[in-house]
Order: sequence, then structure tokens, then C-alpha cells
Amino acid sequence: MSSATQDLADLPNTAKFLKVALQSGNAPLVVKTDPQMLGDLPGGSSTTSTFITKINTDAKGGTYTLPLLLNYSYQDTFAQAGAIESIEYRYKTVALTLNIPITIRHEVSIDVISAEPEHLNAGTEGYLNLKINNTGSEDATQAIVKITRNGNSPVVPVDNSAYIGDFPAGSTASCRYKVSVSSSAEKQTYPVDVEVEYLNSEGDTVTSRSDTVGVPIGGKADFAIISAPAEMHPGNKEVISVEYKNTGDTTIYSAQSRISAVDPFSSSEDIAFIGDLQPGESRVVSYQVSVDRSATIKEYGLDSEIRYRDAVDNTYISDIMKVNVDVTATKGLETIITNPIYLSILAAAIIGIAYFIYHYRSRKQ
Repeated sequence: MSSATQDLADLPNTAKFLKVALQSGNAPLVVKTDPQMLGDLPGGSSTTSTFITKINTDAKGGTYTLPLLLNYSYQDTFAQAGAIESIEYRYKTVALTLNIPITIRHEVSIDVISAEPEHLNAGTEGYLNLKINNTGSEDATQAIVKITRNGNSPVVPVDNSAYIGDFPAGSTASCRYKVSVSSSAEKQTYPVDVEVEYLNSEGDTVTSRSDTVGVPIGGKADFAIISAPAEMHPGNKEVISVEYKNTGDTTIYSAQSRISAVDPFSSSEDIAFIGDLQPGESRVVSYQVSVDRSATIKEYGLDSEIRYRDAVDNTYISDIMKVNVDVTATKGLETIITNPIYLSILAAAIIGIAYFIYHYRSRKQ
């Protein structure tokens, strides 16, 4: 009990220094607003106080009670010691709790349990396998699980919806989607948004809050030529061997390599079959290449590329690689053997010698 000398305007039914505070009680929410001071509230009058709350994402539908705490004082008694100016008023402090009912609607709330990539690499298409759980309190019907691109993520859905039908509260569903990955993607995890569209118990079509899940993406297919430069001489026609290595993170299928022979080179067999090539694996192929006898003595780089298929049978072409060919001068006997002029002279000499031997033997007979 407290006492003080007050103005006669204070009435016993006035709630003075009124303070209100809302609590969450057993409701699945958080009260974001602090307690509020509402001042004096005379009897028969009303005032309004606003509180901001946030419903938990895993909140179950139903009716809950929120405790509203009120603290105030009111005039209880008074005593007059003499003149009216010396009247002493006594006040009591009251703590009161009011129960405020709140209803949270039943709805589907999803939790993505797993997101498993299937042949998902930078610059390719593959599949995303999701397993989701209905953590809400609504039994959904005619449910469709949708995935959408998250911002500028390089993971872009090709098929963005999967029909799962009935999706009761507490149940789990599995979905599979075809997605593409931008060639600019790195070997890391990228986000995808997941939501469920369904019919609720009132027959309305509604959409759940989305859940964002990370999808691991592998590095892109890449290749390198690891064989030493081929050596050729002007005027030669040779079979050169080239070794290609899969330096990427994904297996390629039914691969073919091609070499572009430009002046002073030509090729009658410029395509070679590689087949399937796993990451880190290499394979040697051969091309038949000719070099003009007027070719400059130096090292040349011939363009080469690989055409291949991914795990879902899409066709791709690799970046251009250089097949190095070192054109060197011929020496000694090799010069004679490989030079067409010398070969013509040698052939004429052999024919002459053969003719001489033939006539010589004829005379002796």
C-alpha cells in the first residue's frame, strides 16, 4: 500500500500508470513488442495497444492463449486530517492477467530432408532428387512440389514441378527434377527454392512458405592434350598420335576428337573415336596428316576439339585445344629419301642400271 497527496480529480475507478505486457504463453510465436505504458485510464473509457508477433515456421494450427499482464494503481482510501488541503489519498497496486485467445490456421510447412544431385556439373543438364517432409498440421491434397531458381543461382530448373497427390501432416515425399547448370558455375553448392501448392481442408488452393536448399554442383568437363609435339618433315605424310586427357570432374560418353588441318597441312583422316572417358583418364588417338614440301621449318599448332555426350545424352563440344606439330628439316640420307626431286633422280638411276644389266646379260647369251 502506498500513499500520496493527490488532486481531487483522481477517482477510485481510474487505473493510473497503466502498463501492459503481452507474453507468448504456450503459443508457437514470439512477441516482438516490449511492454507499453498507457498512462491513466478512467473508468468507462478504453484505449488500444498494438503488439507485433511472429509465428514460428513450424507452428501447428490451433487455438492458443496469450497472457496479457496489466499493472496499475487505483485510489483505495483517503483520510482528512483537517482542512481539505490536507486530505491524504491511499493507492493500491494491482497486477492482473487477462487471457487473449489466438487462432493459428492449419497449413503445410515443409522441410527438405535431402537434395541429391544426379550428374549435375557446370555446363550440363542432370537431375535433382528431393525428399521433403510435411512438418505442418494440414493434410494437403492434390499437392504439387515446385522448385524455382534462387536469385541468380546457376542452377535453373528445366522441369519445375512434380505432382505428389495427398501429402498428410508428418508424411514424406520424394521428387525428381531435370535441371540445367550454367557453364559459369564453380564446383560448389548453390541454392534452390522449394514450395508446395495444394488444396487445404477448406478446398482453397494455397502455397506453402518456401524452403531453400543447397545443391552440390560438380566442376565442368575439361580436357588437355598431354602428348609431346609430333615431328614431321616437309613433304611428309605420316600418322601422328595425340593423347587426350579428361581433366574435368565428370565422365564423358561416345567422344570423338577432330583435328583441323590448315595450310601447309592436310588430312584424309581428321576424326578419331575416343569413346567413354572418366575423370583423370586419357586416351591416344591417331590422325593421318600430310605437310607440304614448301612448309616453313617451325612449330605449328593445329586446332583440335572433342565432341561428346553427357550422362543424359546431350551433345557438347569442348574448347579448342592445340595439337603441336614440329616441322623440321631433313638430313643426309633422310633428305634424299624424302625429297621428291632426289627420289626421281634415284628412280631414273635404278631404271638405267637395271636396263644396262639386262642388255649386258643378253649379249653374253
